Amino acid sequence: MISDRLKNIVLKELDLDDFDFKDSTTADMVPGWDSLTHIQIIVAVEKNYKIKFKGIEILKIKNMGELQSLIDAKLAAVSTGL
Repeated sequence: MISDRLKNIVLKELDLDDFDFKDSTTADMVPGWDSLTHIQIIVAVEKNYKIKFKGIEILKIKNMGELQSLIDAKLAAVSTGL
């Protein structure tokens, strides 16, 4: 399930009022989400959550559910000191 926090970050970066994000939502399904805004979204997520993604992790993300899972894993690693 996509968190409200992630949803709001994406909506802000795409300048959208609302969008019904699902785990299976891909970038091409969202108005205005292109390669440039993809980078802006990743940077905004990193800043907001105070995490860093590796390039290979970003390339492997196929949909919003995978992005949320990666964020959750990064946050869990930080909280356990890994």
